[in-house]
Formats: sequence, structure tokens, C-alpha cells
Amino acid sequence: MHINNHPILGERLHDPVTIYFNGNPLRAYKQQTVAAALIANGMKKFGESRKLLQARGLFCSRGRCCSCYMTVNGEDHVRTCMKMVEDEMEIFPNMGDPDVRRDSHGN
Repeated sequence: MHINNHPILGERLHDPVTIYFNGNPLRAYKQQTVAAALIANGMKKFGESRKLLQARGLFCSRGRCCSCYMTVNGEDHVRTCMKMVEDEMEIFPNMGDPDVRRDSHGN
């Protein structure tokens, strides 16, 4: 599902990296956002809504909604449509409320 050679932008995907979604390795490229890399690898479910427990996924692709929030490298509620992939990145779906990091909030 990767667009290797765009008709207008040309060849865009260089520098392959490995990311891990739920512990499973996936191929991605440094020029991709986390959400784009997951979609290109066939991953559509990024988490579940808290109230109705319905699947959440990529919606606006520009950081305006909260559908693509995931846990990235241990940080909860990261907008994956805005975060660029890095080699060895660990990504997990948000299946509930984040843990409060008391030390980082001064409590």
C-alpha cells in the first residue's frame, strides 16, 4: 500500500526503518508519519473509544481530531498523524485512559 513513485512528487520513500506495533515488526520509512506507516501496513484499528468501545482509526490526518491517538515509545495520547516514524519505535493502541505521570506533573 506504499506509494513508491508518485506521479507528481516522484520517488519519495527512502530510508526504510523497522517499527513495532503491539510488538510486531513492520516496515516503514523515515518520511512517513506513524499513522501513514500503520495504514500502509494494513493496520486500521488504532484503539477503542472509551464510552462505546468502538474502533478508532485515522480520521482527519492533520492533527485536529483525537482518533489517531496512540502510545508511542511509552508516551500516551500521541497524535500519530503528526509524529514521524523513527527506527525501533514502539507503538501500542490506546485502549483506555492514560496513566497519570505524577512525577512529571509535580504532584
